[in-house]
Amino acid sequence: MTESNRQKKIAGVLQNDLANVLQKLVRDAGQTGIIISVSKVSVTVDLSIAKVYVSVFPSEKATSLVAELSAMQPQIKHEIAQLTKNQLRKMPDLQFYNDDSLEYIEKIEKAVKGEENPLENPDLLPKRKKS
Repeated sequence: MTESNRQKKIAGVLQNDLANVLQKLVRDAGQTGIIISVSKVSVTVDLSIAKVYVSVFPSEKATSLVAELSAMQPQIKHEIAQLTKNQLRKMPDLQFYNDDSLEYIEKIEKAVKGEENPLENPDLLPKRKKS
């Protein structure tokens, strides 16, 4: 299903503001050496839920950071609502997900170059296995 223009506009506004807020949170928490970016935001048709895909470098800290963001969701939602109060009537609920697509692409490139062969070692790409 395609997104409406309204959904795209809201997603764009949220993505920009979330990137600024999340980078500020990581900086204020004193976690040095962590880079966080909002790679995609998708909003549901009824504009009640926003799925936020964050990309974290280094990727080893991604799952713990996404869990922390999910725990801090009410505070983050309030801060974003304050920033977008003139643009949005109702602030959608935020759901945070880890975007591991860059890591997945990097593993595929290594496999294509022959550095890592998933045919010889099928455990190289465990996240993408169908269960």
